[in-house]
Amino acid sequence: MPLAQLITPQQLAERLEAPGMVVLDCRFALEDIDYGQRSYALGHIAGAHFADLERDLSGPVIKGQSGRHPLPDPQHLAQRLREWGVDNDSQVVLYDDGPGAFAARAWWLLAWLGKRDAVFILDGGLKAWHAAGLPLSLDPPPRRDGMFSGEPDMGLLIDAADLARCLNDPEMTLLDARALPRFRGEVEPIDPVAGHIPGAQCAAFTENLGPDGRFLAPGQLQKRFAEKLHGHAPEHLVAYCGSGVTACHNLFALALAGYPLARLYAGSWSEWINDPRHPVAKGD
Repeated sequence: MPLAQLITPQQLAERLEAPGMVVLDCRFALEDIDYGQRSYALGHIAGAHFADLERDLSGPVIKGQSGRHPLPDPQHLAQRLREWGVDNDSQVVLYDDGPGAFAARAWWLLAWLGKRDAVFILDGGLKAWHAAGLPLSLDPPPRRDGMFSGEPDMGLLIDAADLARCLNDPEMTLLDARALPRFRGEVEPIDPVAGHIPGAQCAAFTENLGPDGRFLAPGQLQKRFAEKLHGHAPEHLVAYCGSGVTACHNLFALALAGYPLARLYAGSWSEWINDPRHPVAKGD
């Protein structure tokens, strides 16, 4: 079964009552951390549980050391997954408002803990669900304790020290998922330092999507990332962004295109700039 899978609103609507189905609402807004919880309370896909980026899908921030969204403690995350009713063989569908960045973070975390089959992102997110004329619910999801167990695969990660040592490796492909103006250092609305990690290429995660907000076809994504790889092995690719969230969108898109699951620099730019010894680049 492919690692990265999409599901349409119509397909999800037909499967909502299927045994073993778990739906997670991952809506979030960086500028309003309570947005997701409020939106969920105003209506969600029937049976969906709310998975909060900061409370569930991230760990505590360590000022001056970590990035803005550190990885959660694996045992804590596994416990939350069980509370949401997830078993090792569950079908899990993830959605957010539409771009898929927060849903992709949840997808990557599940893959990190070993859950790599029957995990889907709702293509187009809740915007596509609305466009299909499908209803929302105000009812709380049924409570069921799941039996999920998983162990983190640390081979999917690279830390700042190892990344710094690899910066001069001509085989490494380093992709930054932030928008081009932030990559160039022309603007920086969130972090205290502008720019990017030297040697990185801008691969804005939004370019994985078509005008309709849905993922490009696998062939189009394969072409997009082949141009970034320049013939280098995809096994040497590293993805990062501002805080380790939108980079997961690129990792999902790479897997959707048929590439192997590449490494994530989870601390990303917001961690990198904590160390003044780390070099910073600006421009293209």
